[in-house]
Amino acid sequence: MIVSKQWENWMGGIAAQNKLAARGNRLGDEGRTVKANNVVINGPFAEIKEMLGGYSIIRAESIEEATEMAKGCPVLELGGTVEVRDIIAMS
Repeated sequence: MIVSKQWENWMGGIAAQNKLAARGNRLGDEGRTVKANNVVINGPFAEIKEMLGGYSIIRAESIEEATEMAKGCPVLELGGTVEVRDIIAMS
């Protein structure tokens, strides 16, 4: 389990730079997947290779800057991964 203080320090550092747009949330265990033809599958399932545990939204000038911030995430110390993605604003 990630030590809360480590997580708070990492998020606090991003917030102190005015780069934290939204803390995000941890994701729950219940979910559904909707596929073509309105097929609905229960999930997520623990046996899948990777599972999304939560998200945060940060402000960055580039994907490289966001990647550098992600390198400090405490989940990495536990063998976890951080996926860095851009957000495309809808007009």
